[in-house]
Amino acid sequence: MGYAVLHMEKTSGTDAAMSAHIERTIKPKNADESRTHLNRELITFPDGVENRTQSIQHRLDTAGLTRKIGNNQVRAIRVLLTGTHEDMERITNEGRLDEWCDDNLKYLADTFGRENIVSAVLHMDEQTPHIHATLVPIVKGERKRKKKEEQVKKRYRKKPTDTARLCADEIMTRAKLKSYQDTYAQAMSGYGLQRGIDGSEAKHITTRQYYRDLMQQTEQLRTDIGQLQDRKETVQEELRRAKKEIQTEKLKGAATTAATNIAESVGSLFGSNKVKALERENSSLHQTVAMHEETIETLQTQLQTMQAGHRRQLLDMQQKHIKELQVRDTEHKKEASRLTALLNKTLKWFPQIKGMLNLERLCLAVGFSQEQTATLLTGKPVEYSGELYSEEHKRKFMANDVKAKVFSDNGRLVLTINLRPIGDWFKEQFEKLQQRIHRPVSPPRKDRGMKL
Repeated sequence: MGYAVLHMEKTSGTDAAMSAHIERTIKPKNADESRTHLNRELITFPDGVENRTQSIQHRLDTAGLTRKIGNNQVRAIRVLLTGTHEDMERITNEGRLDEWCDDNLKYLADTFGRENIVSAVLHMDEQTPHIHATLVPIVKGERKRKKKEEQVKKRYRKKPTDTARLCADEIMTRAKLKSYQDTYAQAMSGYGLQRGIDGSEAKHITTRQYYRDLMQQTEQLRTDIGQLQDRKETVQEELRRAKKEIQTEKLKGAATTAATNIAESVGSLFGSNKVKALERENSSLHQTVAMHEETIETLQTQLQTMQAGHRRQLLDMQQKHIKELQVRDTEHKKEASRLTALLNKTLKWFPQIKGMLNLERLCLAVGFSQEQTATLLTGKPVEYSGELYSEEHKRKFMANDVKAKVFSDNGRLVLTINLRPIGDWFKEQFEKLQQRIHRPVSPPRKDRGMKL
């Protein structure tokens, strides 16, 4: 009989990173993309609400809160609901997964209030089916006061006791967390799931702490694996040596048995004492052979155990490495988002930067080098000879000893060639080219020849 798993974790802000994981806008490495389409949102969002983040804010906006929400105040609680891997596979194979989901939603609604459960997503693309539920900790009733506050309570106007409040601490007291484990196990008992060990010293840790500990343990694991490899080679060498010894002992035992038989047949010649001595030696050799065989079996068992442990440790390290890469990928995306926001602010505060960036692209596109472009952006002229490319005419034009310079026209930067906007210069060059192409050609004079 497996265990029912209910894990709760506070979060502040909009919890955008977890929303990206739950809604699969970021693809985790441990998720099977061929099964992602089986994931589904179990709760219908209100009108105008499209995702988990908006649903959290919608609940806060419509709960009737009278106090301002602090910047560091817990706005949502993550709730993970699942069971032992083998039992969740059994429930799925029995066709009871939808029933299990409905019972989980009923438990959440009965325990925390239906309106406070703003999202519940079933994940089927990871190893074990599970639900990510989101609870907005809206409670009612007068908050618990400290002793000092109770002493001066009469100084303040009495407030209504049914006022809605945002208070995660009241939902996640030690006593209530323990009761949730009891009641959730009762709700899941019909699926063959039971409560975890009451009073167990095992504790949940945050994802951040998990990966911090993981980094500290990685080097130790690598060292342990190296030691296991050395031990494996040592055991294999002992096994080979023991096999050689047992073959030698078996040969000795066969020779001794033959000698004993001969001695028994001529016992009268050698006397009974010599025969008994040979029998004792033969028995001793058989015991030695048995001990070596037992040693070989023990070494083989140890080798198999070590190989299994080695494979398990390698698999664990691979999984941990994959999770570490996921965290780094998420952090990189956060950094990219932050830099994008910073760039947008910079463009907003210094609009001329955008014009300079556009002008830089234009200079590079028409054919100026990086160094020449940098000089032009400072407002200094550049003497240029060579080809210049026109995107409008889709061709290059030869520029011989021209002077390029950037001017500011009412805040707009303009690239000029010989003091003319580059667009006009390109147009002039194109017209000259057309004139050369369509210039009429005088017909050749006919040679009248000579009359004879």
